[in-house]
Amino acid sequence: MSQTDVLLQVQDLRVAYGGIQAVKGVSFEVREGELVSLIGSNGAGKTTTMKAITGSLLPAGGRISYLGRDIQGQGPWDLVKQGLVMVPEGRGVFTRMSILENLHMGAYLRHDKAGIQSDIDRVFALFPRLQERSAQLAGTLSGGEQQMLAMGRALLSRPKVLLLDEPSMGLSPIMVDKIFEVIAEVASMGVTLLLVEQNASRALKMAQRAYVMESGQISMQGDAKTLLHDPKVRAAYLGE
Repeated sequence: MSQTDVLLQVQDLRVAYGGIQAVKGVSFEVREGELVSLIGSNGAGKTTTMKAITGSLLPAGGRISYLGRDIQGQGPWDLVKQGLVMVPEGRGVFTRMSILENLHMGAYLRHDKAGIQSDIDRVFALFPRLQERSAQLAGTLSGGEQQMLAMGRALLSRPKVLLLDEPSMGLSPIMVDKIFEVIAEVASMGVTLLLVEQNASRALKMAQRAYVMESGQISMQGDAKTLLHDPKVRAAYLGE
């Protein structure tokens, strides 16, 4: 695949918290149409990396390119306009707004009423439970339902690249299955995905390529199915 197909490129990214180097020279890329997974244990620096990409944290060094342009210094709102959207760890729904109001917030930069309604209908088709409860306050939903809503809201912004940070964290096994079904469906719609996920087995089975992060650095990378069967990965992240 040519360099022109690379939508997101991270080069030698470094992020520090109060003198502690949380991310130490991380480099990776996400190509158009791919589902790329970033796996690693708690504290490896995965979420910090995602926050730096989406403008929530200022890197100490390195370069982040999106659509071939350096995006350092741009805020999350600027990047959403350009199609780079994150569903954060912890979901971040507007708890005092209804499901429907939350979805409309995802489309706040858009003015195509018919398109917005069409996308809301598509989200409701993906998540029938949200449609049933569309007037319910987001704060009264279960963790799994809030995750559905956060993903649906992100889709309303029509992302080119969607970053998902720990979408299955804290969810019941049934809800985890549903979330991964939807991730597969979103990928099939042509959305490029970067998935940070502690459930390494599920993430590697779904992704085309993957990167393993340890102590703020990329320790392994390659074809996701190859990594799934790598003895080191299986021992460290699959409990084998």
